[in-house]
Amino acid sequence: MHLAVANLTGAIRLLIGLGWPMIYFVAAFFGRKTRGRLPTIELEREHSIEIVGLVPPLLYFVVIWLKQSINVVDAAVLVAMYLAYLVVLLRVPPHEEEELADAPAVSRWAYGLGGARRVAAITALFVVGGALLYFTAAPFLESMIGIAAVLGVSDFVFVQWVAPFLSEFPEKVSAFYWARQVNKAPMALMNMVSSNINQWTILAAMIPLVFGWSHAAAGGGWIAFHFDPAQRLEIALTLAQSYVALLLLMEMRFQWWDALGLFLLWFAQFFRPHWREPVLALYLAWGVWLILLTVAGRRPLVALRIFLEVVRAGRGRR
Repeated sequence: MHLAVANLTGAIRLLIGLGWPMIYFVAAFFGRKTRGRLPTIELEREHSIEIVGLVPPLLYFVVIWLKQSINVVDAAVLVAMYLAYLVVLLRVPPHEEEELADAPAVSRWAYGLGGARRVAAITALFVVGGALLYFTAAPFLESMIGIAAVLGVSDFVFVQWVAPFLSEFPEKVSAFYWARQVNKAPMALMNMVSSNINQWTILAAMIPLVFGWSHAAAGGGWIAFHFDPAQRLEIALTLAQSYVALLLLMEMRFQWWDALGLFLLWFAQFFRPHWREPVLALYLAWGVWLILLTVAGRRPLVALRIFLEVVRAGRGRR
């Protein structure tokens, strides 16, 4: 199970430290400079839901980190947070129909069927996707461990960085494709933020559930999964990075220095793993600085205010 923690923390840090900056850099490369300055990704009002949706799981994971373990109760809380996030999303009015053109061809095909056929097609795609994951997950992990052994690299490090990159490659390709269009860059960025919410809730909840079930199946009963010192450091580093990223997006915009800062810190701890503790300290210092700016009124929590307005507007339309 230590590889599961490595994969989860590596996936989150890869998505924020490399994925988010790449979205900005792609958008900046294909977009036009404004008055000699690099462009800013301005988020739309409904994107405040994804941003605020990160808050509950991040806060709760501090509790998990402090007690140094994650159990079935924690899994239930994380799943409930994800379901609550979905409920809020369903209350938001949909975009105009012409934006369906942004979806992949298979999605457009399923949506165009209409009625019961649409539901059947979507269900079939979901089942097929789940079956593919079920039958390929074990060979994929075994191949990763085998390659790590051949290269003489720690399986923990290899699974932490290579597995998330390969497993999330299709999602990143679609997000980078959207980022080529300046008006679609916010959607591309939010695609990755939504993935972060999924990682901190559903994926994290799978760790104690699978671990507890495996132990119970062996006759030992359900037990919590306890973190060792190395895992606690990994989680702390991932939490610190996520909090900084969250505070940056609270302004409802993503600028070049935000992207560069996230990338440089990720790059440092990726190529110099023994720098994890100094990088953690830098994340914490950056986070404290952003909080001080917020308290001083220089970085207001715009996303929180807009989130409340969007939710109220959604209720009014029901």
